Amino acid sequence: MSGHSHWARIKRKKGVVDARRGRLWSKLARIIIVAARRGGGDPDQNLSLRYAIDKAKAANMPKDTIENAVKKGCGALDGAAFEEVAYEGYGPSGVAVLCECLTDNRNRTAPEMKKLFERYGGNLGTAGCVSWMFTPQGVILVSATSVSEDQIVEVALDSGADDYKLVGELWEITCEPIAFEPLRAALVAAGFAIESAELSKVPASTVTLDRDAGRKILRLIESLEDHDDVQNVYANFDVPDDVLSEE
Repeated sequence: MSGHSHWARIKRKKGVVDARRGRLWSKLARIIIVAARRGGGDPDQNLSLRYAIDKAKAANMPKDTIENAVKKGCGALDGAAFEEVAYEGYGPSGVAVLCECLTDNRNRTAPEMKKLFERYGGNLGTAGCVSWMFTPQGVILVSATSVSEDQIVEVALDSGADDYKLVGELWEITCEPIAFEPLRAALVAAGFAIESAELSKVPASTVTLDRDAGRKILRLIESLEDHDDVQNVYANFDVPDDVLSEE
């Protein structure tokens, strides 16, 4: 089971969503700013910007807020200069953890990341220490309650998917990043109930944790995701489902 799909299931069960903490719009605005700065302000010509805007719309971000973020990225409005930086290390029980951040101050973010890792039984590592374990992939989770395996084979595999598997009550469909958008469009056109769809980083293998270690890694992951500069957290862990129901 990939770290991505497992954490997606955890968030669905626990209700761990940034929107409830008032941080989601701020994080999405940063993604839009950086995407517009790197590839221009036209989402039809800038796929990264289009993905960012799609996420913002899905989170009910106001249209004017989205437009202002695009303008900041293009230099039409003043705004902070964010840069992409990754922090990686190990959590409890040797779980590999990769954090992707957008920050306007590395000198502030780095020690804060180090403190969070150490607070929850982990340690911040050097660049490249765990990132080699993760491969960029498109990951789409589809509700299994209304979609059969035959339908997955017929639609997903014919539309660019590399693989699929049943993970609890969800079909996890993976693809190469270049096939992500055509595949997502095909699944939507087929009427599949998509729970989440994003470009992710999938670990080559996972570490199965017991109850106590599972609680510790969940606290670390949640604390990292709570940080304003953190955009994505990837980890190669699996925990028993009964641990989720306790949280």
